[in-house]
Amino acid sequence: MADGPHIPLKPIPIKDRVSMIFVQYGRIDVKDGAFVVVDEVNGERLLIPVGSVACLMLEPGTRVSHAAVKLAATTGTLLIWVGEAGVRLYSAGQPGGARADKLLYQAQLALDQELRLKVVRKMYEMRFGEPAPVKRSVNQLRGIEGARVRKTYELMANQYGVKWQGRRYDPKDWQAGDIVNQCLSAATSCLYGVTEAAVLAAGYAPAVGFIHTGKPLSFVYDVADIFKFETVVPIAFKIAAKNPRQPDKEVRIACRDIFRSSKLLKQIIPSIEEMLSAGGVDPPTPPEDALPPAIPEPESIGDAGHRSS
Repeated sequence: MADGPHIPLKPIPIKDRVSMIFVQYGRIDVKDGAFVVVDEVNGERLLIPVGSVACLMLEPGTRVSHAAVKLAATTGTLLIWVGEAGVRLYSAGQPGGARADKLLYQAQLALDQELRLKVVRKMYEMRFGEPAPVKRSVNQLRGIEGARVRKTYELMANQYGVKWQGRRYDPKDWQAGDIVNQCLSAATSCLYGVTEAAVLAAGYAPAVGFIHTGKPLSFVYDVADIFKFETVVPIAFKIAAKNPRQPDKEVRIACRDIFRSSKLLKQIIPSIEEMLSAGGVDPPTPPEDALPPAIPEPESIGDAGHRSS
């Protein structure tokens, strides 16, 4: 079935895309230059406008062809392999990736403790709407932030009439958690997916974090936390209050709607630039003896981290 695209394809900016689509139990391929999902049981075929989607969440039971991965990369769509209900992340296929200048800039800010503290303070301010307490280390700010987050969870539980025993979940057994924790896990997974797509599109490295460290998605968690309590957490509590039979499905639909209504994808990349600019340094310039690209990238309307065909 697989064949190549018939017209030149270029990424479009993340801000102009829909957030995400979940795919389960199907073979993903390319037909007539278009991204398709084939139901191998019923023989049905579903077209997906992959070039206008930020990321595809691939659940168990999906298979992806080489042509489909190539098309997703060309159009700048992140493929994310997730577990059942989308609450575990196994792997991700980069639609672009870190640019050398932006990666060095990000690393410079993360490695210098004074600059890192400035960025963390800005993140705190963006998250809570007020300046961070003065003369506090990163560890102290993390502790203050954690206390505020726990209190916010309690307040939201009271607001929506949900029994709350804390943020408790087992990554190896999602079903073991109560309904509210299942809803929260599903909601944050949706947010992490679109945030990772935005981080990569902006040309930064998901692993180089400032508050979170040592994980493949440390910077994704940093950025997602800025928006978490304005978007997906209230949704999770609202749905949990209804005690739904399929919490993950209802949460996904609600997250998709709030991402669209809040225009989240238009906010993420500018917010990344704002928090990093708090460091007060310019991105490093290439060494004088550095060679330019052997094959220059073609012009594109996509974001800085996207590759064009």
